[in-house]
Amino acid sequence: LHIINLNVILSGKQFHLIEGMSMQQVCLVTGGTSGIGRATAYIMAKLGYTVVVVGRNNHKCMTTVAAIKNKTGNQSVDYLVADLSFQKDIHTLVDCFNNKYTRLDVLINNVGTISWSKELTYDGIEMTFALNHLSYFLLTNLLLNVLISSGASRIVNVSSVAHRRAVIDINDIKNPVNYKAFKAYGESKLANLLFTYEMARRLKSTDVTVNALHPGVIATNLLGNGKVPLGWLTRPILRSMFALVGQSVTKGAEKVVY
Repeated sequence: LHIINLNVILSGKQFHLIEGMSMQQVCLVTGGTSGIGRATAYIMAKLGYTVVVVGRNNHKCMTTVAAIKNKTGNQSVDYLVADLSFQKDIHTLVDCFNNKYTRLDVLINNVGTISWSKELTYDGIEMTFALNHLSYFLLTNLLLNVLISSGASRIVNVSSVAHRRAVIDINDIKNPVNYKAFKAYGESKLANLLFTYEMARRLKSTDVTVNALHPGVIATNLLGNGKVPLGWLTRPILRSMFALVGQSVTKGAEKVVY
């Protein structure tokens, strides 16, 4: 990559704009209304990208976009509302995106959850696998044509070291008989990696780069954003635990941006 002498200083780190980068390059971030996703959207907006935040709550999307515009001065920040555990919503999201934009330079698959008890989506698929992996898989494939046509685009899949001990039983993952939360999470993160490797292989003849990353242990609401037994009590405890041991969301986002 040819790097010009233009540095953007964010959180004490230097990010470089790639030579020839248009200020109209488009970046779509899923799970963009909180945690790593929100921090990533902020940095990408600061770098001059047109940023499209995807979230399932309209109010959170509106307030997130307003805050990013206010803090960065970049008015090219937009949002689309979709529940990415619901495959019909993913199709609708893609239709809405294609109606508004003609290019996509960066797709950041970031949305994620841990469902503490077995929960099936509207499509009859276990929630953690549906949101953490199938949303990546379906959204990426539906946006593949616009990614390829946009030139040197990137697909960034947020995974986790939780994949290391995972073994996927393809016959059991859709609706597990013996559900365990961290097992399901690890399997979904392993699926992210396998998907990344295979997409990179299939797209080798194009200008699309496919990467996966582990953002670190980050102080997000990951452990408390699913259905939790006695949620009024356990959610604050889980948030406090991550806040004590985790790095800031900005640190996680810097790795995504890098």
